[in-house]
Amino acid sequence: MIPARNTDRLTLLLTLWALYCVASLAHFVHNAEFLAEYPNMPIWFSRTRVYAAWFAITAIGVFGLVLVRSRYAPIGFVLVAVYAAFGFDGLGHYALAPIASHSLAMNLTIWSEVVAAAALLVVALRYLFVALRGLLGAGAGT
Repeated sequence: MIPARNTDRLTLLLTLWALYCVASLAHFVHNAEFLAEYPNMPIWFSRTRVYAAWFAITAIGVFGLVLVRSRYAPIGFVLVAVYAAFGFDGLGHYALAPIASHSLAMNLTIWSEVVAAAALLVVALRYLFVALRGLLGAGAGT
């Protein structure tokens, strides 16, 4: 039986993961479908590459969740944190052009992804530290 505290933590992690996943998907779909409208995007970007990047990044997050549910939870938290960190990549749009050069929809998808990524990153790192403290504490008593 899983203790209630761990169940609550898993529920929070899964909720934030899902929110970030949806925000990320919204940003990537908008990016792929309106690629020509995003200012100063590199010419080698394509609709297919945008979707492929989303699937690759999301695969890291899925694998992280699988590991969180296994005996390799600390590695899973690291992968979930890496997955979340990819959410800050959207800020790169502003290195290509200022915020004012982007449409409202562009800015909303970028910032919703960033905010959701930040929340997931904080929780994943917190749970990683808790898991590591538990491992170190368990090892100290033997």
